[in-house]
Formats: sequence, structure tokens, C-alpha cells
Amino acid sequence: MEEIRELSESERNWAMLCHLSAFAGFFFPFGGIIGPLVCWLSRKDDSLWVDRNGKASLNFQISMLLYIVLAIPLCFIIVGIPIVIFIGVLKVICIIIGSVKASKGEDFRYPLSIPFIQ
Repeated sequence: MEEIRELSESERNWAMLCHLSAFAGFFFPFGGIIGPLVCWLSRKDDSLWVDRNGKASLNFQISMLLYIVLAIPLCFIIVGIPIVIFIGVLKVICIIIGSVKASKGEDFRYPLSIPFIQ
């Protein structure tokens, strides 16, 4: 990976917004993917830091959607209910941690994230 130079406040704020915009998914269908996608696409060419954080956020949101879709059929045999709850709690905690780390200029790797976008 390329080394990141000193980050401007704008870069840190946009990177943080890439993570925080995922909360839109709790209010709008597919908002958790559309929010980070819009933030990432609007600033990815301006900053390597925003590009890196946007991809990380987007990959995590796509991964979580995939895990939820796979766990929903398991809800019919009860075992899926705690899995869906775990995924929801993990999602909220990771979005908050990723946002805080991005605003400080620190790297954060999402757990269970599949790298769909390289």
C-alpha cells in the first residue's frame, strides 16, 4: 500500500462520512450501501485516504448484507435469530469504531469483511 501523507481535516471528515453514511441503511432500503457508495465515488479521486476508507466501508456493508440474507432462512429454525442480532450489533459497533478511527487518521480493518472492491 502507498504511504499516506499528512491528512487534511477535509480528508478525515470525508473518510469518517464514508463510514457514518452506512447508518442510512437503518432508515432506507439499501441506504447502508448507497450512502458509503455516494461518499466514496464523490471523493475517491481526490484522496487516497478517502478512497481506502470508502472501499473498506462499502465492502463491509456488502458483506453484512450478504450475511443477513444468508441468515434469514435460518430464522425459521430459530438458530438464525441470534445470528441476525449478532450481525446487527457488530455492524453498529464497527461503523462507530471505523468512523472514529477515520476521523483520527488511523487505519481500521473491518472484521468479517469480504474484499469485493479492491
